[in-house]
Amino acid sequence: MTTTTPGLSRRRFLAIGGAVAASTAGGALAVGCSPASSTNTPVATGSGSSAKGVVTVMSQAGEFGPKEAKAASQTLGLTVKTVEYDLTKLTAMLASGNPPDVVRGMGATDTPYLAARQVAEDLDPYFAKSSLIKADDIDPVNDLWRFDGQKQGAGPRYGFAKDYSQDAMLWYNSALFDAAKVAHPSSAEPLPFDELLDLGQRLTKRQGAKVSVYGLNPNGLSVFITLCGMTASAGGKVLADDLASVDLSSPEALRAVTWYLDYAKAGIGPTVLNPDPNGWDGPTFQAGRMAIATDGYWFGGLFGTDAKNAKLAHLLPAPQFGTGQRISPCYGATGLWMPKAGKNKDAAWAVMEWFLAGAPAKARAAGGWGIPPLKSLQKLMPQTQPFQKEAYQVQMAEQKHFSVMSFTPFARLDAIDGIIGRELPKAIKGTSSAAQFADAVTKQVNEQLADGKKRLR
Repeated sequence: MTTTTPGLSRRRFLAIGGAVAASTAGGALAVGCSPASSTNTPVATGSGSSAKGVVTVMSQAGEFGPKEAKAASQTLGLTVKTVEYDLTKLTAMLASGNPPDVVRGMGATDTPYLAARQVAEDLDPYFAKSSLIKADDIDPVNDLWRFDGQKQGAGPRYGFAKDYSQDAMLWYNSALFDAAKVAHPSSAEPLPFDELLDLGQRLTKRQGAKVSVYGLNPNGLSVFITLCGMTASAGGKVLADDLASVDLSSPEALRAVTWYLDYAKAGIGPTVLNPDPNGWDGPTFQAGRMAIATDGYWFGGLFGTDAKNAKLAHLLPAPQFGTGQRISPCYGATGLWMPKAGKNKDAAWAVMEWFLAGAPAKARAAGGWGIPPLKSLQKLMPQTQPFQKEAYQVQMAEQKHFSVMSFTPFARLDAIDGIIGRELPKAIKGTSSAAQFADAVTKQVNEQLADGKKRLR
């Protein structure tokens, strides 16, 4: 696709992956590596770029909204506008040949899809000339924004993270542990999954048939990628090496599926049948109604100005089955990418570079809203409050277990989670077994992947 020929139909971008409008199967809001209130961008003045014109950024308002647009305009001497992220709107804009100049995305799951469809600009030439981003300063998490046609972690860079976390890590509320007379878990060693499930059951509080305190929410950003991570911990893999098929019926994947169904049937946390009314973990945890939440380091940004929860919140390593290599992946790497059909790429890059490596990046780092994508900024991660110092130490120890997990280019994550969301109720209610659930999801996802692969030819 070129900047002069739109060439990308709505059908090709959206239907190739079988994307469907579906809520996350576990009822959790897929907020990426930080919530909508995480930017805290300072407003600066003065011009730091020779690029001119208008730049339109499609993002969530709390990540790059009007405040950020004003700061970018003043700093760079540009006119920066924002539009709220919406997949349907993005698809229509791409199809019309008039896309936003910069778009929010999740590197972990979006990169292969965008690269395979030649939608995203190869940013290597821009990185090579960048005054703020140097090759030896780039955190390895940004390999999730690379794809060589076969796997992530190699090939051109198609985007860059604004911050990241190892998203299978856990936060727990110590007051709820104390109230239930349950010993606090160690922050030095990962919890075994079976022990985690037992803790969730012991920490759940009910008022009659209604749960008043969730003992555990393991859903994270997506049930599918959660199952992928759990399967890897068990020594297996869900996606085939060619990324064109999945297998949830292997012994390792079935172990993950069975564990998740045991959790869901126990009624100790949000599921597709009983979603959290708040939509995500933050308000529920802060209200003292969630004992253990599966959220990465970024979650600690909530407590920097929350004195009560700053005394109660503690970060833990990612749980493990212990039969495979210890892993602690990033499922988000939320950041920005540039559409290939954009009309003002130099100015778009100036905005990206400023937001991802300039003053806003420093502000996010200092606020504890995720790990900075540049190693030189990681010294800004807060350690003033006791919970911040503790979380920093746990996070730094966890980094050595980080690994890149390739996602498929043949379907969008929301489409796969849509299939899981349709099949889960039957398995939770007991009308299908774990094996039947795994077989049904495997069959439907593989049909979708085959269709997506065929459409790319």
